[in-house]
Amino acid sequence: MLEVNFKPCQSHEIEHLMQEYTQSLSSPFDSFLEHHILSSTFYVILDESYEIGYYAICNDRMLTQFYVKLSYLKAAQELFNEVIRKHNVESIYVYTGDELFVSLALDKDFRMTKQAYFFQDSRQEFPEIESRGNEIFGQATLDDLVPLQEMCGDFLDQYEMRITSGELFTYYRGPILLGVGVLEKSNMLTGMASIGMFTNEHYRNQGIGRTIIIKLKQWCYGHQLVPISGCWYYNEASKRTLEGAGMVTKTRLLNITVIPSE
Repeated sequence: MLEVNFKPCQSHEIEHLMQEYTQSLSSPFDSFLEHHILSSTFYVILDESYEIGYYAICNDRMLTQFYVKLSYLKAAQELFNEVIRKHNVESIYVYTGDELFVSLALDKDFRMTKQAYFFQDSRQEFPEIESRGNEIFGQATLDDLVPLQEMCGDFLDQYEMRITSGELFTYYRGPILLGVGVLEKSNMLTGMASIGMFTNEHYRNQGIGRTIIIKLKQWCYGHQLVPISGCWYYNEASKRTLEGAGMVTKTRLLNITVIPSE
């Protein structure tokens, strides 16, 4: 095996490696995985002083990133095994658009469960949605704070921060809050934003979620952003809503449990 060092670092110190990584992906991932990645501790992999890759560990035991330069792929399996051993990794978040990472995880015959779908926009054209005279969709303000908290509960957190940063959108029919849209600009994937929605439980199955997603897509394209999305793998209602709004999925997020070697 190579005589390598694993050195803790800040994400900005390996930004060039992270850019190489994101450029190697076959499709994007949403803010759920990104939050886990960016809250991780990063390590650069060094062959003497030469940077050959990096990885990231979340909450001390979850591996969320593993990347090795093309010229060092021959050593990828050994390096991956050493990272698992060194950090006593218990679980791995890996998505199927990351060809190297998912292949290395599958090599180990670990226990796998399906965590989420990741979606891209099909660019399907939809007729302009005509709002009724008393229906309004737009970015939330602090005046919406209490209605949002009452409707969404613990579905969201940090309401005030999300409102002031422009992440939340409201959809009203007169005084009734029909639903909320969520838009989070990616910090890892340039020009992309994760979109999602939550519908008032008293007004579900009326196409409100689909309308919110379509309007969020339109907002993204009007602000030079590409919309992406995700939902829990077993949430069939959210999957149908996203697909009904023209989002399509070809990638999955996998939650892999590491089985210790005997």
